[in-house]
Amino acid sequence: MCGIIGILGTKPAAPRILEALRRLEYRGYDSAGIATLDSGEMFRVRAPGKLKNLEAAMESVKTPGNAGIGHTRWATHGAPNENNAHPHTAGRVAIVHNGIIENFRELREEAEAKGCEFKTQTDSETIAHLVEIELDAGKPPFEAVKTTIAKLRGAFGVAIIIKGEEDLMFGARKGSPLIIGVGNEETYLGSDAFAVAPFTDKVIYLKEGEWCALTRHSINVFNDDGEQVAYTIDTVLGVADVVDKGPYRHYMLKEIFEQPESTARTIGAYVNAVDQTAQLPNEQELDFTSFDRVYIIACGTAYYAGCVAKYWFEKYAKLPVETDIASEFRYREPALSKNALAIFVTQSGETADTLAALRYCQENGLTTAAVVNVPTSTIARESDAILPTLAGAEVGVASTKAFTAQLCSLASLAVIAGRARGVLTEKDETHLTEQLMQIPGRITEALKVENAAKELAVDLSKARDVLYLGRGTMFPIAMEGALKLKEISYIHAEGYAAGELKHGPIALIDENTPVVMIAPTDPLLEKTISNMQEVAARHGKVLLITDENGAKVGADTPAWTLIAPSCDPFIAPILYSVPIQLLAYYVAVEKGTDVDQPRNLAKSVTVE
Repeated sequence: MCGIIGILGTKPAAPRILEALRRLEYRGYDSAGIATLDSGEMFRVRAPGKLKNLEAAMESVKTPGNAGIGHTRWATHGAPNENNAHPHTAGRVAIVHNGIIENFRELREEAEAKGCEFKTQTDSETIAHLVEIELDAGKPPFEAVKTTIAKLRGAFGVAIIIKGEEDLMFGARKGSPLIIGVGNEETYLGSDAFAVAPFTDKVIYLKEGEWCALTRHSINVFNDDGEQVAYTIDTVLGVADVVDKGPYRHYMLKEIFEQPESTARTIGAYVNAVDQTAQLPNEQELDFTSFDRVYIIACGTAYYAGCVAKYWFEKYAKLPVETDIASEFRYREPALSKNALAIFVTQSGETADTLAALRYCQENGLTTAAVVNVPTSTIARESDAILPTLAGAEVGVASTKAFTAQLCSLASLAVIAGRARGVLTEKDETHLTEQLMQIPGRITEALKVENAAKELAVDLSKARDVLYLGRGTMFPIAMEGALKLKEISYIHAEGYAAGELKHGPIALIDENTPVVMIAPTDPLLEKTISNMQEVAARHGKVLLITDENGAKVGADTPAWTLIAPSCDPFIAPILYSVPIQLLAYYVAVEKGTDVDQPRNLAKSVTVE
């Protein structure tokens, strides 16, 4: 999980930036770098691997000055080498960046047409070139940065410095967190409060879409229209904790809002945005032409991620998939194909039932792969391939960002399999990787349903039972939505395939049982709307979660509607996870339960 630190200080910046980067090591990274300003010059040093490599490089490369930026990078676009490490430079400009610039290809082509020469495989370098182009056109730094930020689409947290401007730094956030630290004649930028904790306990949390222009004695914050806005300085307590809640009431809400960043990291590990191809991380190989089926084995929320992946593998790779709950799989002595790939999905990598299932498959000669958030975990170490999720630390017991990261990993893997098996053409792969690249930005849009979800939660919290319905990939999302609600609000909830409504669940419908219908615009929309009308005819109150088009198709039937962003059906399960998470969260808040540590539940189930 990439880390950002920026300092406008009164003492040498480089050793302080290094200190802050050490505090960000918990986020995970595979390269790091620093850029400083001094006497009208810019100095930069970068290194692959751990911070000790950067520290060693700093012994032979000067980095003087009291102003600078630093970064720890998880490789997204481009290999984890020195060339692709941040900070990136173009002329007078240096930047560090978290997230994905969704439209970087067109911006890069625009810059190349103006004579810019790109030196890396990253999307991030594009930002530096765009600012430099505006400076070359005679714009002052403020206008150059303002114009550049307006052009960026996707999810990003970015810090910018300019040679010759040693008392000026810019920051911007859209989807990816960024905070301002307020010191004594010093100002800082960080990816979280923990980064600036050695220097100050006074922070400003930039809101979605905001950007800032900083000097040592002034802080100016602007919205995405370029209008100056007011801000609040908060005092951060307990910054010794590795993970702080920031401005959020609960870790769960913080982790819901971290999903643009966590999905960007995960997608970046699998998708080469320049070539618009998908590949396994870390030069691993899985021969999908040799597999005749896939087993996906997991527990809880991770199991529902596997259920979504079944649709993807079978549609895009024509590869049969069996999904299994690990606790059932390990005891039923399943008949296994030795030409199968067994995928184990787990946040912690230590789940007892999943580990036992992994060992059973290995004993039977299967190739194994772990979709896992902890690369040093037991399941990761014992698997043939590691498929990282890069969600970062997830504190809330009810999984949110780990779930969407698992979906991103599995979706990418389905594209890799489809291309290897000849099911997907190069054009198909390009289209699907483009959709994957859009996910962080679309999640940022989906998070805008927060206020509507909060209002609906007042009514939903009064229910004793709630049904969730969906078709296709929305069926597992309906089951996940029901699980989230019962986990943290203690309301009984069940998820069903909408087509199964008349095969039993319809008997439960009455005016006291709300029905959550998850129905994005896709080939199954009209059938799902028909199911919704069946519920309404029996006096059931429907909450329809759909897009603008779906709301028009289903007009006048639902009691409530939540509008999610329009998207390609391929990525819809990932985006529609966000409204159901927010709904469950606010219902739990309304009921006054312990959201982060619900009763009887543990984050990692390491015993039977």
